[in-house]
Order: sequence, then C-alpha cells, then structure tokens
Amino acid sequence: MIPQQQLPETVYVSFSAEISPHTTESLLAVAANCVNSQVKTVYLMLSTPGGSVMNGLNIYNVLKGMPFELITHNVGNVDSIGNAIFLGGSKRYASPHSTFMFHGVGFDVNGQFRLEEKLLRERLQGILSDQKRIGGIISDAPTWRKKLSRRSSPRPKPKTRHLPPAPGLFTRLKTFKSPREAA
Repeated sequence: MIPQQQLPETVYVSFSAEISPHTTESLLAVAANCVNSQVKTVYLMLSTPGGSVMNGLNIYNVLKGMPFELITHNVGNVDSIGNAIFLGGSKRYASPHSTFMFHGVGFDVNGQFRLEEKLLRERLQGILSDQKRIGGIISDAPTWRKKLSRRSSPRPKPKTRHLPPAPGLFTRLKTFKSPREAA
C-alpha cells in the first residue's frame, strides 16, 4: 500500500506581476489546484503595479468564491486594481516598508486615435462602471466602512496616491516570514 501524502494546511503563493490575462489565468490555475488538493488556507504574497481592471476583478471574484481561507500580504507595492485583490483576504497583512497606490480608472490611447462623441461616452460609461465596482469592493471591506461613511463628499475626485500601510486597510503590520523561518 502506498502511503497517502500529507496535504499541507497552508499553501504559500507569490504573485509579483502586472495583472494581465496571462498572469490572471496562471494565478487562478494555482488557486484551482489548491482547491483540488483540499488546501485549507492560501497565503498570497502580493506585489503588483496593477493592470487590467477586468482581470483584477476576475481574480478578486474567483478567489472570494474559493472554499479556502485567503490571507493576503502586501510584500512590496500593491497598486491600482491590485488593491481590490488585496482586500479579498479574510486576513490582510502589510510589510513595514510596503505601499498602496490608489487612483481613478482610465484608459490608454495608443497611436493615432480618432475620438468621437459616441466612443468617448462609451469609454466614460466603462470607466464609471469600473470605478463603481472597485468602490463596492473597498466599501465591502469591514474595517473601511466607518471611514468611508464619514466622508462628506459621496464621490471624491480620484487622486493618485502612494500610501504607506494605513490602519483599517490591513489586519496588522507584519514582516513576511516563510514557514520554516517563523518556526
């Protein structure tokens, strides 16, 4: 009889990349493998410059629906749509020298591009829709509800900010240590 391999309680996953279709599929494949291996906890070490809003929301929604506990840890920079992924963790940690960057949603224009009213209205609707979905994720984070409800303006002007870890955004400030190092 072949001895059954002991399944790990916690799997450590490092995601240090731009959020794109390729990196999204890679991360979600790792998450699916964790489910198939009946992993109880996924510890996501996250550092990302952000990227595609569509792909970031896909990662957030899929990870939130997985049957494992998700712990997120900002180990460098969590920027842009990466903040939504970070907020998907039931426990969220930030390394002492990590940062978070928030800004409004936009779109890139490459090469020569003719801008007509219909196209601009469609793009604006897409931007407003993305901002609303991201805002929903931020306001759903329990520790941020009070802070957001205190704002006098319901729609603050988008600003780009690099922020050090702030209370309410994460569970606690904590240097990442691998399981062997922590023991």
